[in-house]
Amino acid sequence: MFSLVRENIKIAFDSIRTQLLRTILTVLIIAIGITALVGILSAVNALENTINNDFASMGTNTFNIQRYDFTVRTRGSDEGFKVNPVIDYRETLEFEKNYLYPNTRVSVSFAGTGTAEINYNKVKTDPEVAVYGINENYLGNSGLKLEQGRDFTASEIKNNANSCIVGADLVEKLFKNIDPIHKTISIRGNRFKIIGVLEGKGSTFGNNQDLRVLIPLQRARTIYNLPNTNYNISIKVDDKEMMEGAQDEAIITFRKIRKLQPKEENNFGIERSDSLLNEINNITGYLDAAAWIISIITILGSSIALMNIMLVSVTERTREIGVRKALGAKKNTIAFQFFSETIIIGQLGGIIGIILGILIGYIVAKSAGFNFTIPWMAMFWAAFISFVIAIISGGYPAMKAAKQDPIESLRYE
Repeated sequence: MFSLVRENIKIAFDSIRTQLLRTILTVLIIAIGITALVGILSAVNALENTINNDFASMGTNTFNIQRYDFTVRTRGSDEGFKVNPVIDYRETLEFEKNYLYPNTRVSVSFAGTGTAEINYNKVKTDPEVAVYGINENYLGNSGLKLEQGRDFTASEIKNNANSCIVGADLVEKLFKNIDPIHKTISIRGNRFKIIGVLEGKGSTFGNNQDLRVLIPLQRARTIYNLPNTNYNISIKVDDKEMMEGAQDEAIITFRKIRKLQPKEENNFGIERSDSLLNEINNITGYLDAAAWIISIITILGSSIALMNIMLVSVTERTREIGVRKALGAKKNTIAFQFFSETIIIGQLGGIIGIILGILIGYIVAKSAGFNFTIPWMAMFWAAFISFVIAIISGGYPAMKAAKQDPIESLRYE
């Protein structure tokens, strides 16, 4: 039995070699569908990993008061679009003073610039460093950790100390083989002593999170005192069970600060880290669905092409089928031979598609700065789908070959 199966597989490979160009084209059609599936799912999976890792560090007990909700609204023809005022510095001060919910910590921050040039002695960076003004609760609320040194104290923030915390990549650019702690850097002519170095976070959406400097809020305001600067308020709750109450109290407090009437809608946004993560995961879910739709359409075309090549092969090899039957080959043997050819072609397309898909997903992930992981589930589905394609596409041609009349087959020209 085993020798018969091996002989049929050998005949299948010989047949594939005699129709090499047609086989290559069919394999490529299958591979394109599998590549689309694995490639897109790999890239989406890398995006999800990056987002989940970023938000996991923040935890599920943090929420922000910001200018808009996460949901993006475009102006376009939407006449009801409402432009919310920026959250200014006065409002952040009032919020810190009046928000008295227990077991919470309030962080205030703003982005001074994303194009700062940092100097150390005669070494300087390209103008690509982000500078943030923060208070003493910023690191804890943002889920940032220190690799070296220490965090700001409340006294340093209050007294506008000339201290700073820097990102990991900035250290590599300015302090190769030098301990950066207590070294002094210059930002726009202002000198700051480094007291801490952040753990590396990598790049997300092309934004390098390790090229940044954190300085006390008031010091940042003296350097980057631009009109309409928007501030971010972050609140961390010690007990997750108190999240809803803390959030409601924050909304009430900020509505009072903005003097909103009871009937007026909020002119600011509230965003929880876990709800934001859920919304982003919903978006990636749509990307997953798009990957499946694109792949299914392509795979449907490849299955039709595979069935077509096998039907043509049955017709071209009618005399061969007649000879084999005349020599005693059974219907099952003939069917298995053609079925083996289909399986081999389908699996070749699947293997090539998986390799190309992973390669494309890896390139996309690394280009965008995502955390790439091998998409085992996508690979499983790709292998399964390519096998199912082979079964569906090879079943009918195999049965047609098996049912050939040996006498009529021998007469076929």
